[in-house]
Amino acid sequence: MSTSPSPDVIVCPGGPLLLRGEHVIADEDGVEHVTERPVSALCRCGKSASRPWCDGTHKVLPEKDRP
Repeated sequence: MSTSPSPDVIVCPGGPLLLRGEHVIADEDGVEHVTERPVSALCRCGKSASRPWCDGTHKVLPEKDRP
């Protein structure tokens, strides 16, 4: 019996996408960003000051505006 590996992408309800391992992310301008951390958080609310990365801004948004 084999165990399946951890997922590479995890959706956090109301929050970011968590990326495990190395990924290349293209932002809205087409600029590519390589993940350099074991786990990186990708913004889904569109309000982060450090897009494409999550800075926690979703936590202060009204619930109706969260992803």
